[in-house]
Amino acid sequence: MILFPAIDLKDGNCVRLKLGKMEDVTVFNDDPAAQALSFEQQGFPWLHLVDLNGAFEGRPVNSNAVEGILKAINIPVQLGGGIRDLDTIDYWLGHGITRVILGTVALRNPQIVVEACRRYPGKIIVGIDAKAGYVAVEGWGESSSLTAIDLGLRFEDVGVSAIIFTDIDRDGILLGINFEKTLELANAVRIPIIASGGLASINDVKRLLEPDCAILEGAISGRAIYDGRLDPAEALNLIRTAA
Repeated sequence: MILFPAIDLKDGNCVRLKLGKMEDVTVFNDDPAAQALSFEQQGFPWLHLVDLNGAFEGRPVNSNAVEGILKAINIPVQLGGGIRDLDTIDYWLGHGITRVILGTVALRNPQIVVEACRRYPGKIIVGIDAKAGYVAVEGWGESSSLTAIDLGLRFEDVGVSAIIFTDIDRDGILLGINFEKTLELANAVRIPIIASGGLASINDVKRLLEPDCAILEGAISGRAIYDGRLDPAEALNLIRTAA
């Protein structure tokens, strides 16, 4: 089980949103590269990175901050937000990003996901963000008529390395992971699932280590780490002990 610390970038800063609302933002660090290095030094094996401005604008916006992070750390990085064409995928995978996350484009133009998986086996993640049970796109600003399972099944056989499932109704408010919906998706598709949204404390990490969650690749934590509600050393030690 991989615990991914999250850095969300807005206007060059490391921030967290509540419920995906760009106007409800807390700045936690104005030096994202330093924050990324801190995560690496704490022992996290991966970094989860999102260009929030990019997610809303449909193109990379915080590229300078991303590049600064890549220069500062050695652990692998997965990046999402505003990656909606093959040129952008080519760019980031050629500049040090280990895996790219495709969200809106997975719904709008699934053929790009298929082609990206063909070009880059093992390096393409689909981000499925759900609000009230339905997939949301355009930086969570627009809902669709598809469920997470509907969308996940579309990519069963194309080579997607993982699906990040985010429950928007839990994101940034520390109510705990929506294990029911996450496991429902994990049991419906063969693609590994990464849980996102709501991780609140060490109790969520303990729950992730229970047998029924063994099918998950891991989980993403943001605000709980920044707020001090989740002690990284305790969480990582628990995961290592359970391995």
